Amino acid sequence: MPAAPITPNSASSIPPLAGLCSMEAAMRPGLGVGECVNRLKRLHYVFKRLHFIWTARITGEPLYELKTAFSHHAYLAAEHTTALRKRVGEMREPPLGLEETPHTGLERCCNEALCAPTTAALLYGVYEVLVPALIAACEQYDRQTHQLADAPSRRVLKFALLELREIRDFGERAIAAAVTPDELRALVPWRELLVNCLAAAGEISGAAEPQGDVPAPQYSAQPFVYERVPKRDPRFQDGYNAGVNPEAFLYDERFRPRDKTLMMYYKRIREIDVPEMMAGIIAETPNKPWGYYLDMTRQLWDEARHAMLGEVGFVAQGIDWTKIPINFTWSLNLNTQLSPAERHAVLYFIEQGLMPRSGKRFEWEVGTASGDPLSRTFQDFDWADEVLHAKFGRDWYVKDFDNPKTAIDYGDRCWSKVVSHWRRYLDDGLTRHRNWWPEIYKQACENWGVEPDPAALAFDTTYEHQRADLKLLSTSG
Repeated sequence: MPAAPITPNSASSIPPLAGLCSMEAAMRPGLGVGECVNRLKRLHYVFKRLHFIWTARITGEPLYELKTAFSHHAYLAAEHTTALRKRVGEMREPPLGLEETPHTGLERCCNEALCAPTTAALLYGVYEVLVPALIAACEQYDRQTHQLADAPSRRVLKFALLELREIRDFGERAIAAAVTPDELRALVPWRELLVNCLAAAGEISGAAEPQGDVPAPQYSAQPFVYERVPKRDPRFQDGYNAGVNPEAFLYDERFRPRDKTLMMYYKRIREIDVPEMMAGIIAETPNKPWGYYLDMTRQLWDEARHAMLGEVGFVAQGIDWTKIPINFTWSLNLNTQLSPAERHAVLYFIEQGLMPRSGKRFEWEVGTASGDPLSRTFQDFDWADEVLHAKFGRDWYVKDFDNPKTAIDYGDRCWSKVVSHWRRYLDDGLTRHRNWWPEIYKQACENWGVEPDPAALAFDTTYEHQRADLKLLSTSG
């Protein structure tokens, strides 16, 4: 049956202006391009600073849930920073001034949050002051700009607001769980300082009348220093333990795929040390193109997500992961023994090693053969992520070398420089390198209703003489 013809009456019932706004709203003038650009640049500045704050505080933050959340929020901030950079570039010719500080009040407020001396202060400054103020500035922009003429900017801020509100909600719950009433009361004067910084700047948007002078620095009176030594909360016991080499078990053809999934879950949750290491590469490598920070932060977030996949895997198996020593000496040793550029070289070398058939494809095949659908799913996405990470390495690391082989060889040499201190940690009493595997394996077999494989139960290969790619170490320190 043919469609009814369009008549003036039926056409008038279709939302006008592509549904972006009413005709009445479109007839009201909004902000000019110059004012829009000025405000967007201030939003860009705060998103970019939040990206750095979250990234730079990952390693020194003990709480696991905050490490992973900071990784996620840093990535979201990087994405929104990128979108704002693109939008400003659509509205003005270079130079865009995106690397300039819009106002010392904004700078002081962000510096204070970055330098917050405690987790409580950091959470309070970021999630109670900066994020809500950024939400208010985005909402104000959306109200005041022309809803049709500036539709591209409104779309950028629509997605930013969606995630900013989720970030704010997370922060509120984190503060309620991790900050005591006494800590909150003690932070009230500092909160006033942050609020006064924003007021002196005319708020984040710059649209308000500036109020007062920029307060003197408190926590930021001393410059921020990145904490290279990873901090872990008490659930991460025996962190120096390198008594089980999961790679040696994983690549041993004698063992069953289902048994190997436990080692893969361990390898995943242990990947929390990758954000702890990568955060320093990002925080201590200035003056790179913005795309470098975006891609590196995406990889950092992926690695934090992989750690959570391992956490979920153990929970699904009915195993308490806090009973397993989650080693942190990889990030500790790389952070304290290598420069940021050398750490990036090691990262690239490892990523390239994950691409051959014996790497991520192999882990996916093990997950598939295991009969554990969760392991198959996790390894499928882990493999996809690592392909992307290898591309990041080619884009931002290899280009500084004559050819890929030279880049890989340099990464191998950098990793070979790292002393594992396996023996020293034992001699100093920091760990006994306890073989935790039999206990976990027996528990899993009991949950599965199967008998342990005697050969798997007897596995006792350590990291004393091998690094994670199974290459022999010249010394264990």
